[in-house]
Amino acid sequence: MRFEQLHSSRGCCSYFVGCPGSCAAAIVDPALDLADRYAALAAAEGMRVRYVIDTHTHADHFSAARELAERLGATSVMHREARAPYVDLRVDDGELLHVGDLRLRVLHTPGHTSDSMCLHLEDRVFTGDTLLIGSCGRCDLPTGDAGELFDSLVSKLLELDESTLVFPGHDYRRRLRSTIGDEKRHNEKLQVAGRDAFVSQMGALDLSLPDHLTEALRTNMTGGKTVLKLLAEAGRRVTFIGLDELRDRLGPGKEDLVVLDVREREAFEAAHIPGARHIPRGQLELRVNEELPDPTVRMVTYCQFGKVSTLAAATLRELGFKRAVALDAGFEQWQARGYPVE
Repeated sequence: MRFEQLHSSRGCCSYFVGCPGSCAAAIVDPALDLADRYAALAAAEGMRVRYVIDTHTHADHFSAARELAERLGATSVMHREARAPYVDLRVDDGELLHVGDLRLRVLHTPGHTSDSMCLHLEDRVFTGDTLLIGSCGRCDLPTGDAGELFDSLVSKLLELDESTLVFPGHDYRRRLRSTIGDEKRHNEKLQVAGRDAFVSQMGALDLSLPDHLTEALRTNMTGGKTVLKLLAEAGRRVTFIGLDELRDRLGPGKEDLVVLDVREREAFEAAHIPGARHIPRGQLELRVNEELPDPTVRMVTYCQFGKVSTLAAATLRELGFKRAVALDAGFEQWQARGYPVE
């Protein structure tokens, strides 16, 4: 078996498993910020990714399942309870996924979410957010249920052989693995006396909500794009100009350069780059033809932090302003350097 554990910046764990004999592979719980790494790993190993699997609908990070399935020609897999419309193959408890000579057995383990599942493969189990090292998944997010989580842990996972290796979907301490036996004996969440005590314990937790909760649920449940993905796509379609370069190009006798402020009016009127013209990003498509009739003009867009201006420059290029570029920073950095403002 070819096996690789990968860690993202948010403490998320994902897994690449492959069958050397058939060159077939699967990726479990891929994170969007590692999308290029999975593709590179498959290429380096000479393996074709057959399945891209999410163990549940993630609420704290963005899944790369849809992107990787499209990029690698793989099949995206989730439990049948998952609401994501882009899933190619929906599985249920006890079913097997063939990855060459490897067999991934589905264990439906609701509790953290209703669509949570674990994947049992030979000597190991990928537990998603159902069972963590020394802990377990929270139950206070949409479709979570502490009673179901207890049943999943006791009736499914803890019934596996105690030597079974546990590979969870998260570990913020960068611990690589555990075993079912270790979790039985040392996991504090599992030391309570019965289902009612477990439910009471989980209900008493005072946990902060995950960062990007709404956006993560929206994108993972619908297949929509994240803001970061939109920015990355826009950034690949435009070029940028640095703060110093723009400063040097401003002023009498300099190059005919249109500086376009795409912030809201209040921000523009408070202070802006000298000579800048103003069209808020939300009005760009409606006003650009009237206010900027020459599509050959060289133009640099800027905003407060350098993100909205990237989207604006990409939009202008799509509209035919092929010389539109974005400031490689924002007005905040312009002011911080003490550059002139009006």
